[in-house]
Amino acid sequence: MIGTLKTEPARTRADLLAPPVTAALAQWPADAPVDVDDVLVAPIDATLADTAAFCEAYEVGLDVSANCVVVAGKREGTVRYAACVVLATTRADVNGVVRRHLNVRKASFAPMDDAVELSGMEYGGITPIGLPGSWPILVDSRVVEMPYVIVGSGVRRSKIALPGSALGLLPGAEVVDGLARPVVG
Repeated sequence: MIGTLKTEPARTRADLLAPPVTAALAQWPADAPVDVDDVLVAPIDATLADTAAFCEAYEVGLDVSANCVVVAGKREGTVRYAACVVLATTRADVNGVVRRHLNVRKASFAPMDDAVELSGMEYGGITPIGLPGSWPILVDSRVVEMPYVIVGSGVRRSKIALPGSALGLLPGAEVVDGLARPVVG
């Protein structure tokens, strides 16, 4: 248990997950270094899904909470997307590391409607588990070092807890040193 969350194996609670997340857990490799039953889910109050409110209400440290942000950039008329997973104590270097990774002139957070439609997940609950296979998933190296991290579940009414290393093992994931910078202040 992390903070006051009441967790259980995520694969047994499809009612607390977005459909793409349920599908990704159903395809979790049996021989993966992280067992699918180490991916846990906990119901939360959907009005407390935003990181700061969630952490305060459920006694979870910002240092074990990870955010998944969808970034977009355009090159030769084509929009390129990536998901960035960073600890809540940091911010993704969107116009440095991420922009270079996408090979675009300018990168920014994807418009909410696009992120929701393309991911099949709720805004404020987007998770790297179950994202479109064409998107790279950039995971800050600090995230994979965490014994457990809390991320979205694809919906606002729950959160997933899993070993940080599992996020670096997702299909399309790349662990990136320096993807995020510490929040100052």
